[in-house]
Amino acid sequence: MDSYTRHQIVAAFRGATRSEVKKVTFAANFDAVDFDRLDYYGWADPKIPRRAYLLVDRPDGPVALLLNQAAVKPRGRTMCTWCNDVNLTDEAVLYTVRRGGVAGRKGDTIGTLICANFGCSRNVRQLPPAYHKETDLESIRGQRVDELRRKVHGFVDKVLSTEN
Repeated sequence: MDSYTRHQIVAAFRGATRSEVKKVTFAANFDAVDFDRLDYYGWADPKIPRRAYLLVDRPDGPVALLLNQAAVKPRGRTMCTWCNDVNLTDEAVLYTVRRGGVAGRKGDTIGTLICANFGCSRNVRQLPPAYHKETDLESIRGQRVDELRRKVHGFVDKVLSTEN
């Protein structure tokens, strides 16, 4: 993923009001983020409970989305939709985002289960829990990274879509 400045990220928000974007607070470790190791950048707002943000590289430039964490957590352990981390080391929570266009202005949202700490990029690069000696581990990692990117971009496509 390309690295971005705070100003570039703030300018990349889609589907958020100006007042919402003005309230964006970056993570304390933002200046130390290694964007080269990420497939997307996500962070929880340290000042606004249940608010988080997502930044994704797109062919036409970066896109940032405002995410809202569901008020109620699932009863059991849940798996992240994006990385499918079978070790369940990270808690997955439901995040929703306002849809683009008229639907979003009417209050329509789309949601998905994402690792609460946005650790998907790390999770897909971990070795599988069990494998045979003949297994091509780099191929598995590559497939998991590609799948993560496909899911993240598919989610962003749905959010930005103005079709019903």
